[in-house]
Amino acid sequence: MTVPQLAESAGSAGPRTAVLSASNLVKTFGRVVGLDGVSLELYPGEVLAIIGDNGAGKSTLIKCLTGAEVPDKGEIFLDGNPVSFKRPQDARAAGIETVYQNLAVSSALDVASNLFLGRELRKKGILGSVFRMMDTKRMREAARQSLTDLGISTLQDVTVPVENLSGGQRQAVAVARAAAFGSKVVVLDEPTAALGVRESNQVLELIRALRDKGTPVILISHNMPHVFDVADRIHIQRLGKRAATITPQSHSMTDAVAIMTGAKTE
Repeated sequence: MTVPQLAESAGSAGPRTAVLSASNLVKTFGRVVGLDGVSLELYPGEVLAIIGDNGAGKSTLIKCLTGAEVPDKGEIFLDGNPVSFKRPQDARAAGIETVYQNLAVSSALDVASNLFLGRELRKKGILGSVFRMMDTKRMREAARQSLTDLGISTLQDVTVPVENLSGGQRQAVAVARAAAFGSKVVVLDEPTAALGVRESNQVLELIRALRDKGTPVILISHNMPHVFDVADRIHIQRLGKRAATITPQSHSMTDAVAIMTGAKTE
């Protein structure tokens, strides 16, 4: 099956290949249609926002792309090669990390332990292989470096339990974990939901930092000002289909809402 994964980039010498793309994804739940032939393209070093009304298929699309759901039809490509994710671990192994709205951080553990949750580093030699002792020092050093690379200045002490952090700082920990292990794609599901203005701005800065590092980001959000602030392109879902893909330069927030609601078509 041919997928639309090549596109001419403005000012570039030629076409570029999508890091992650989907072609004609279909997913049904009994008689309920979650996805009805949806295609998507995510290119290197860009933020692709996915917006849509409740029930538009945003969550189903993301679940299919990250292995939480298996599409009934259609194909998914990573770097132009077809992939089949049967579970979230398959997507993570391929370099796709997802930060869900509930963050999935462990409040009792410190920042460094949360960054390496499920991927703990063990000490070298017999202490690690036989006695399975964790290398806490190395994990804390790596955690500090990851936070520094993302420009996160609000988390100076990686030994602090996450339960003592603010909502924005917890989101920063979850994003930093995704960035540290998401070698291909980072997916953020409503990262600014339930955050104040200052903390939301910190998260938006993290998204820009990921993009500046060359990591493509998929952002799912209901907050239109945030979407138009950081997104390079905007994928609009409506009634299980892709209604349009626009840019903040080509369309206004009013246009985007009109397409979402069906008042305007592209």
